[in-house]
Amino acid sequence: MTDPKGPRDDRWYLSLMSPNTKGPQFAWLDPTSIYINAVAFNDLLDDLCAELDPAGIDVVAGLDAMGFVLGSALAARLKRGFLPIRKAGKLCVDTDRVTFSNYSGRTQDMEMRLPAFAAGTRVLLVDQWVETGGTMDGAIRLIERQKGTVAGIVTIAMEENPATDAYRATHKVVTAVMQDTPWQAECNAQRLSSFDSYAAERTFPTAGRTPAPAPAG
Repeated sequence: MTDPKGPRDDRWYLSLMSPNTKGPQFAWLDPTSIYINAVAFNDLLDDLCAELDPAGIDVVAGLDAMGFVLGSALAARLKRGFLPIRKAGKLCVDTDRVTFSNYSGRTQDMEMRLPAFAAGTRVLLVDQWVETGGTMDGAIRLIERQKGTVAGIVTIAMEENPATDAYRATHKVVTAVMQDTPWQAECNAQRLSSFDSYAAERTFPTAGRTPAPAPAG
């Protein structure tokens, strides 16, 4: 499925994301409006899967919480199992735990079941958005402590900074927001120009129809 506005490489569905309306304790935007619209969600998954080789992936791991949405959808597309990496205290089995600093600078703990997989398992890590890279660092440590290998990192967008540059240098990174594009520059600045014309009604799921195009200008 493609959007009639133009070629897939313009990542048209990114304009459906909504700005933060609740203040600095929350992430600066909300991508979940992509997920609720079937055309947008499937085009997002098409773009991400186009750069992934299932033969090099044994399991897909999603980071708590919104990485569960994207990660489980990708696992189903790739015909692989799904492993949740959870916030501490949520699992009722033996776990391994790490401490990390999230995008807001708060220190948190995350856990993964123990054992989760055999040594040498190739794990694709998925999160909704990578801003500072702290959460992803915790997930990588959990995978490697159980002697798994990181098969790659997938996210809608990875902002550019020294920590995330290091991920790109050492891992296969697949993002809907492509580097060296206006979308990437706007993500780095943490403000999308599409916010100026954002309308929630564009994202509403309507059977058999694509979202309305953003107003011009």
